[in-house]
Amino acid sequence: MRTFFKFLGKYRISAGMAVGFMLIELFAELLQPYLISIIIDKGIARQDLSVVWLWGGVLALAALAAFVCGILSSFVSAHASQSLGYDVREALYSKVQGMAYAAFNRFATSSLITRLTNDATQLQDVVFMGLRFFLRMPLLVVGSMIMALTVDASLGLLLVVTVPVLVLFVIWVMRKASALFRRVQARLDTLNGVMQENFTGMRLIRIFVRRKVEGERFDRRGRELMNSSVSAMQLTEFTQPFILLLMNAGIIAVLWFGHQEIDTGSASMGQVVAIVNYSLRTAVAMSMLGSIIMTVSRARASAQRVEEVLFTEEKDALATGGDASAATALDGDLAFENVTFRYPDAGAPSLEDVTFGVRAGQTAAIMGATGSGKTTLMQLIIRFYEPDSGVVRVGGEDVREVDLGTLRGSIGYVPQEALLFTGTIRDNIAWGKEDATMEEIVEAAESAQIHETIMKFPDGYDTQLGQRGVNLSGGQKQRLSIARALIRKPAILLLDDSMSALDTRTEAAVMQALGRLSGTTTLLITQKISAASKADLIILLDDGRMLAQGSHGQLLATESLYRAIYESQSGEEAAAHATDMASYK
Repeated sequence: MRTFFKFLGKYRISAGMAVGFMLIELFAELLQPYLISIIIDKGIARQDLSVVWLWGGVLALAALAAFVCGILSSFVSAHASQSLGYDVREALYSKVQGMAYAAFNRFATSSLITRLTNDATQLQDVVFMGLRFFLRMPLLVVGSMIMALTVDASLGLLLVVTVPVLVLFVIWVMRKASALFRRVQARLDTLNGVMQENFTGMRLIRIFVRRKVEGERFDRRGRELMNSSVSAMQLTEFTQPFILLLMNAGIIAVLWFGHQEIDTGSASMGQVVAIVNYSLRTAVAMSMLGSIIMTVSRARASAQRVEEVLFTEEKDALATGGDASAATALDGDLAFENVTFRYPDAGAPSLEDVTFGVRAGQTAAIMGATGSGKTTLMQLIIRFYEPDSGVVRVGGEDVREVDLGTLRGSIGYVPQEALLFTGTIRDNIAWGKEDATMEEIVEAAESAQIHETIMKFPDGYDTQLGQRGVNLSGGQKQRLSIARALIRKPAILLLDDSMSALDTRTEAAVMQALGRLSGTTTLLITQKISAASKADLIILLDDGRMLAQGSHGQLLATESLYRAIYESQSGEEAAAHATDMASYK
């Protein structure tokens, strides 16, 4: 809960004001039963109307003061709680954005979403409840006991004896409930993960006729969440009836013994009414402990989950050092020097003793089987990860010594899966450079061979894209992603198998356009000989090791694996080329 108090400290003035108004409200509320006893004993019993008017007026003022201060306390508490919720979400979002990739991958996406929404809301709610009720309830109970003892010591003692039993019971419930609600939050993470997978893979689920299976999986996770929630709710909801049972027993005892004291003359009617009133206030305060326990238990579980993200070890988080969209400041020289890298908790290294160099303006193609380390190699350039040994150099500098904003501002990256954002085509291309002009957007689109396609849409560059670009084909999404990278005019362009959906003719046109980029080093992951053959350098990876490097002609002459790939694809490419030419005519 240290995070909770850290964030709350920023709003200590608002919190102090809320507590101050609450204390005035509480004082006025505790005064009311005592004033009622005076009105009964000294006014009504003696039929003195002046006393009734005098103390009745004081009682009305006390009630008005309690009402006004309660409203003000609620307003200030709401401001502090909503502000804290905003700060927690901002802190979580910033932390996640600044995490190293290895640290980020330790959390499921669905879990991070739950922490930024549900868990932040739980902390927000506990602040409001805390300022309005957490301090008020125990003070009301203690104040009621003190006032009851002041009015009549023997009757007040009945109230004093009942409360400690309830307090011990509440402490036990809070400890038990905290573990239960932490399990509830974990179940919610799991259910959110199932929903995210299902919504993302909706087409695949329908094609493979898996709706029933996935529905059963959702139902199973939903029942687990329901059962965990029921267990937690049953425990917390049990507290209120138990508390009311004990408090009502105490009130009956006060009435019983109060009646006897009235008969003997050791207590007045007003005193008994006041004790009963204080007992009722205590009962109401204690009965609210059920909801308070539930809120605190949820908040404790949520605070731990928030802290897991916020207190991720700093050594896992790369300092951002600047805006990743900063202007290009490095040249395109790229070199790997004896680089070895192993993913966290992985057995064998993904890259082992890899060495090669690419000069500025050259194009290098990376080929290899699935799992050979191609994407890993690119992730080391971007510094999603850092090598265990060896050095990755960009512009002659060790990437670990280059400002991260400057490094990434020098790189254009197109991932395997084309990811587009909600907005227009213009917005998605300009996403790579916020201040891009329309001329730059069109130029990038032309280089990516997507301009003519865009102009065929009724709204052109102002065409709204569906979620994740659902209204575009795979090839169109890939070309838009390439345009988004090209608009930055990067020193290094990384294409992670990002032309797999393009036909042979379009792929050749894109490669030709990339070759005209002045000073841009292009690193291309591909399985196609047609693309690799046009590169200045081809790097062949096998199981994390560099099997060979050289030009297309050199590898054909010296490397049997490359020659086998070439021969297997040459017939397919000839057939595909004939099909493309036929459709072109």
